[in-house]
Amino acid sequence: MADRALAMQFGPAERARLHALAEVEEPLSVRELTSPDARRRLADAEVLITSWGCPRLGAGVLAAAPRLRAVLHAAGSVRGHVTDAVFDRGVLVTTAADANAEPVAHFTLAAVLWAFKKAPFLAQDARTYRDDLSYVDGRGELSGVGRTVVVVGFSRIGSRLVRLLRELDLARVLVVDPVADPAAVRAAGAEPAGLGEALPQADVLTLHAPALPETRHLIGAAELAALPPDAVLINTARGSLVDTPALERACAAGLHAVLDVTEPEPLPAGSPLYDLPNVMLTPHIAGSLGSEARRMSGMALTELERLTGGLPPLSPVTRDTLAVQA
Repeated sequence: MADRALAMQFGPAERARLHALAEVEEPLSVRELTSPDARRRLADAEVLITSWGCPRLGAGVLAAAPRLRAVLHAAGSVRGHVTDAVFDRGVLVTTAADANAEPVAHFTLAAVLWAFKKAPFLAQDARTYRDDLSYVDGRGELSGVGRTVVVVGFSRIGSRLVRLLRELDLARVLVVDPVADPAAVRAAGAEPAGLGEALPQADVLTLHAPALPETRHLIGAAELAALPPDAVLINTARGSLVDTPALERACAAGLHAVLDVTEPEPLPAGSPLYDLPNVMLTPHIAGSLGSEARRMSGMALTELERLTGGLPPLSPVTRDTLAVQA
């Protein structure tokens, strides 16, 4: 893992727990897996605990790790480092994505509630209009009651957001997800819908689909044009879900957007999205940071504890599940 991930995720408590569960060397972490020292450690390794910055675990790495039994990821997506070679070897893979889903769902809930009131955009307007409060009427209806939220992706995060929204009993919630069980969507308090029928109804459109070839630019010019005039787009998932040039044109024409992720990330300095008062940009902060990130390393250590105790994993990742998740 990267040095920043190690410092953020493994404090004294996590290190003590790790030492109680397994034999480890110092330094605790490596950033690469090709140097002679890293290959020496790989030769004895039965478990890799990984996080942000882990290099790809291809056939060459696995050949240097003949005793490897498990890759326990102390972050969300394993797509960046777990290869087919890992599954071919029968190595157990787990993820702490469930722990990471909590802060993202909470951040998105806050974004939805602010979006109902157009608060981020009115805050920008205040800098221009100052003592003239007439600008309050320039952003459409400022209410969440009876509005419609369209959730794209009934994922770990999307399903949590649906339940949070239903607890508030403010808005109608539509879920767009072709692989989700419609009964599960209804049980969570939402209505299944197709993207084409949902977009014209969206007061708020929030994205929670994985970054897959099938979802690249899922939201393009036609989809953005289908949204109501005062709609708000929220993206806390992956920047690749949205066609950035199309988004720039739509926002220049008045679409409101709250963007925690973009493509590319960060945006080029010349992107018009930086200067539009109807766009709120945050630096990919919805996911786990600080103590939230230590909750993810705690989940990886729980998986290690279960592995050493002969118990099944809590959050395994298989080749099949990885094909449809982040």
